[in-house]
Amino acid sequence: MGTTASAQHDTGSGLDKGRGGRLGRVGRVVRSPLGWMLTGMVGVGLVSGLTATGPGPVPVLGAATAVAVYWAVMRFVAQRSAPEIARPGACREALLGGAIGLGFILVSALLISAFGGYSFSWAGNGFMSVVWSAVMVQIGAAVTEELMFRGLALQALEQMWGSRAAIVITGLFFGVAHLSAPGASAWSALAIAVEAGVMLGAAFLWRRNIWFVAGLHFVWNTAEQLLGIPVSGHTPEGLFTVDAHGSALLTGGTFGLETSIVPVLIGVLITVPMVVLARRSGGLLPRRRARH
Repeated sequence: MGTTASAQHDTGSGLDKGRGGRLGRVGRVVRSPLGWMLTGMVGVGLVSGLTATGPGPVPVLGAATAVAVYWAVMRFVAQRSAPEIARPGACREALLGGAIGLGFILVSALLISAFGGYSFSWAGNGFMSVVWSAVMVQIGAAVTEELMFRGLALQALEQMWGSRAAIVITGLFFGVAHLSAPGASAWSALAIAVEAGVMLGAAFLWRRNIWFVAGLHFVWNTAEQLLGIPVSGHTPEGLFTVDAHGSALLTGGTFGLETSIVPVLIGVLITVPMVVLARRSGGLLPRRRARH
């Protein structure tokens, strides 16, 4: 009887060890860069899907919830701190990013207009209602997209393959993600990959701050919308209406300003100094230095 009990005990211990080993392997996979990246993208993406088109302040509430999900994934799954979403200095970083985003859109629109591509007229819509709607929707879009692409994807991929590979991969993925937009094409995906995906990636590597890239992204989209320019194929209500004339390569056609060659070139001109500044500040990590 004693021998049987001992055998049973040993068998049970073996099963427990087997389960523990499997659970340990699962835990290591989940805590790996790829694991926490996918976990976070599912969580933030779910929040975005449920709130992005909601009425009134719902997209902003969704953005706040997405930040909380991101923090929880970083804290409990990735087991790392998240200084990129720290509140101290957040307003300053968002304003700096917003200034760059505003300059990017205004200079692009002015150059296209100077070449005869755009003409603007006042739309006559309610000023406050249009601005309120644009701000609410674009805050939600900018924050959730930056948390997914720059906060999660870029940082996870740079831990595996370094910053340079991460910025290229996330840039291409950002362009491909916009292929579902109305009027999208291979050119629109490439243009967005270069002027938005790579530029926003470089901006993050320079500042290492989500609020900076979210501010840039938010003002970019909001300025486009208020000017009446289609935003990635969508033409929401703006303060102005825009008439496009001439080549789609100049105006972006029905897809919007993002597929004009003008902002693509300007985006490259902005990206290069950001990459240089990131390298000088140690923000570009080669593969051997990428670490958890």
